[in-house]
Order: sequence, then structure tokens, then C-alpha cells
Amino acid sequence: MVSKIQAEDEKSSEAQSSLILPSLPEDVIIDILARLSRFDYPTLSLVSKHFRSLVTLPELYARRSLLDCTENYLYVVLCDISTSSFFYRWCILCRKANDSHSLVRAPSTFPYLYYPESSVAVGSRIYVFGGIDDKYMTTEAFSLDCRSHTVEPIPSMPVALVCKFAAFIDGKIYVIGIGCCYRKTEMVVFDIETQKWEHAMIKPDMEEGLRGSYACAVMADKIYLNNGNKSYVYEPRESKWETDDMLSSMFWEHACVVDDVLYYHDRAMNTLRAYDPNQKSWGVVEGLKELLAETRDLQWWSYTVNYGGNMALLFSRTGKIWCAEISLERRQGGEIWGKVKWPDHVFTGKSGISKSLTVMV
Repeated sequence: MVSKIQAEDEKSSEAQSSLILPSLPEDVIIDILARLSRFDYPTLSLVSKHFRSLVTLPELYARRSLLDCTENYLYVVLCDISTSSFFYRWCILCRKANDSHSLVRAPSTFPYLYYPESSVAVGSRIYVFGGIDDKYMTTEAFSLDCRSHTVEPIPSMPVALVCKFAAFIDGKIYVIGIGCCYRKTEMVVFDIETQKWEHAMIKPDMEEGLRGSYACAVMADKIYLNNGNKSYVYEPRESKWETDDMLSSMFWEHACVVDDVLYYHDRAMNTLRAYDPNQKSWGVVEGLKELLAETRDLQWWSYTVNYGGNMALLFSRTGKIWCAEISLERRQGGEIWGKVKWPDHVFTGKSGISKSLTVMV
């Protein structure tokens, strides 16, 4: 009886939705939908099967791009710290009807990851590289389409790696990892347009230091890596490696880059620090005392990520994950000030963040 009522309700919904835009051609409907926020698409998909199919069409997202209606979406890889599992799941930062925010599970079509650090966002896609399969390093590579939430294969890496970092610069993805029985640091480069791989050189005297690196950032089309003692810089155009002594003076991790300035949350001093590579100097972001006071009893991590030109600060507090969006402004004299746009409790549970990426959809 219940199923019969549900079927009748669905038919009624279909009939009503068919009358919503009775005389408009489908391309006009797509044009209308493209101007709406993608946060509204899950609700629209409940209207009818027709609308459910429309919100997944590639033409809709092409129109959103043409109309400059794309939005920034934050994808977060969570790990359950209450278990010994090393597999990580994807979540998406979504806006609720009351304008609050929460992390919700990504569709099941997104795979669990073993090495989420080796992923990088490019436009509306996330590229993932390497890892371990049944105890062995792999050459696996694939992309995640964040419009349709589907997985698409790309050419395998030319060498098996446990990939530690992936960085995107000028149409190419630079993948750094450990290969050759965990003894050698290697870098391979993937050209997104040609879909071809090539090798890049790493100076022998830097291999050991890079092998222990745990932080990566891209500033001014250069790759910056940090192993806790030294920070290394790679210039792709000249295939040149060097060190940065001033950047090495801070123990930066889980950092992000906004307008070619590196930011990270210094948990020891409970300060948001900023590094300007042009001036080769460190500074402190002002105006965030109230927000940072909330992080004093944070647990074992905090994370920053570029969120569409602003910064998102994610942190753990009393078994919950919090997120704050911060706009950044450089004032006269060079000081950088932050302004909190919103802070929200976005997830409950003993979870940590292993990776956070922003895509344009």
C-alpha cells in the first residue's frame, strides 16, 4: 500500500513538474538552471526525473562556465582516527538552507583513497596518482569529475610511485613520490592537454631531503616543499632546484597559497602566519584574535586551504570539525588583515583531514 502511494505521489510530482515550464525549450531551461547556485541542484533533482537528468548534463556546466556562474566547492578527505583504517573518504562542504555549512559524504561513485596527499584540483576535476595495491607500489592514475561525480581513467604513470605530492602549474601536473623500493625520490610530469607523461630531474644531493618532505605548496609558478628542517624550491621553466632559508625558518605544514602568499596556522603560537616569497619575509595575519581563541583547545591538527580567493581554516575541537572562511586584505604598510566571513561546526566525529581541495563547478 505504501509503495503504491509513493508511486502515485511520484506520478503527481512528474505531472506538476511538467507544467512548471510548459512552453520553454530545453536549452532555455538549461540556461535558467545554469544561473542558479549548484547548492540548489540536490533539491531540484527531487522535483522530477527530468530535472534529475538535467542537473547532470555536461551542457549545463558548460553554460555555467560561459555565463561565469561557476562556484567554488571544497572537497575534503576525512580519515577516522578512532580506528586503525588507512582508507579515506571524500566529503563536500555544502551550504544549508539557513546559510550554515556542513560536510556531507560525497556520492559513492567517488572511491576511497589510500594516499590522498597525491591528489590535486584542476578546474572542475581532481587528479589522483599512485599508491599501494596489495603491498606493491602502483602506476595508477585517474581523475574525478566533480560535475558528474564520476571516475575517469588517465594514462598510467611511467613509474610506480608512492606519491607524496601533486602540484599543478601551467597545464602540467608535477607528481613527486618515492619509488625504486622506497630508496629513490622521483618526479614525473603529466601534460593535461596531450595526456602524456615525462620525467623530471631531481638533484641527487636533494633526494634524501625531499624524501622526508611532508608539506607542499605552489607560489608564483614554483613548487615549495618542506621537510621540517629545510624548504626546497623547484622552478619548472628552468628545471632548477634550490633551497629557501627564510621559508625554512618556520615549521610550516597544511599550508595554502592565496595571491602568491603562503599561509599556515602555527598551532604552537596559535597564530596565522604569512610568507611573502618576493619579500622573503614572514608576517602575522591580524584581526583574527577572536577566531583563533576558539582553536586553543584544538586537538592534533588544523588545515588551511584556498577557498576561491579567500582562505578556509579547518580545525578540530572537542570531537568536532569546525570551518571558518576568511577574507584577506593587504593594507598600507604591507600588513595583512583577515576578516571572518562565517565560522561553522561542519562535522561531528573523531575524524581528521588528510587533504582539502577547492574545485570550480
